[in-house]
Amino acid sequence: MKTSAIGILYFCLAAAAQQPPAQQPPAQTTPPQQQPTAPGQTTIQAPPELPKYPDVRMPGEYGFWISFGGGVPQGQPTFDKGHSSTITTSSRVTMQGTPKLAESAEIGFAVGLHNALRVSYFSTRSSGDFTAPNDLTLWGQSYSSGWLLSTDYRLQDVKVSFDYLTWPYPVESRRFRLKTLWQVQYVSVKSGFDAPTQPTTDSNGNPLVDANGNPITYMTTGTRWYFTPTLGLGTTYYVTRDVRIEANATGFTIPHHTTTWDADASVNFRLSHFEIGAGARAFHFKTSTDGPYYLRGTLYAPTVVFRWYSH
Repeated sequence: MKTSAIGILYFCLAAAAQQPPAQQPPAQTTPPQQQPTAPGQTTIQAPPELPKYPDVRMPGEYGFWISFGGGVPQGQPTFDKGHSSTITTSSRVTMQGTPKLAESAEIGFAVGLHNALRVSYFSTRSSGDFTAPNDLTLWGQSYSSGWLLSTDYRLQDVKVSFDYLTWPYPVESRRFRLKTLWQVQYVSVKSGFDAPTQPTTDSNGNPLVDANGNPITYMTTGTRWYFTPTLGLGTTYYVTRDVRIEANATGFTIPHHTTTWDADASVNFRLSHFEIGAGARAFHFKTSTDGPYYLRGTLYAPTVVFRWYSH
């Protein structure tokens, strides 16, 4: 009996060990309840974010570039005496001759997504003859009426320009650009006069001298220059990635002092790293009228520009 009782107890313990534990019912989760909306109020949900499109950079909006160009300007600057002059005779002269080839060069750098920093230079000169219609005093040198006089001048302009994208923004894949142009320009005009038919030596070939014993000369030169800020607008339209139309206009004036304005327009065609552009340019300058002499003029010319891009 004792052995049977022990066997029955062992069987009960083994059965209890094999029985799986009682499972607990899963916990119930209560869904979050929305706050009741007060009468007269509506619930506003934030709109989904608009899809973002990457800005497309066109040629000239990355890397750097170098260009060279030229054109034959038209126009004749004038020379005259300024407000501080004490001369009683006339000094007004129209500079003669057709300007020679205007040479230009530029180097530019992309700054940011669609902005640019450009440094440019151009120069032109002209010379010619005319007969003085009356007595003249030019750069302090006196010339008599009826003398044959020669004139020459050289105009130079150096410009630093920051081209800032103004509209549209963001550009995305649009083809049009409107930029504000923030510039500083250096303008220099050197002019000279001479009376080539007037004698400077006697019959024996000895130099003629003035009352002070100095050799007589009728040649005289002078230079006027100034720095000026210029402000303006520039537009670019990309017909395709390799064809663009561009136009720019800037200017600045200090009344009764200096004036500068500059405008250009061109159509440009690109092939790989190279581009050729054809258009026109006009440039106006006036040096300070406060000095004894000043020059002013407007030159305009058809232009051709060759440009190389780094990308």
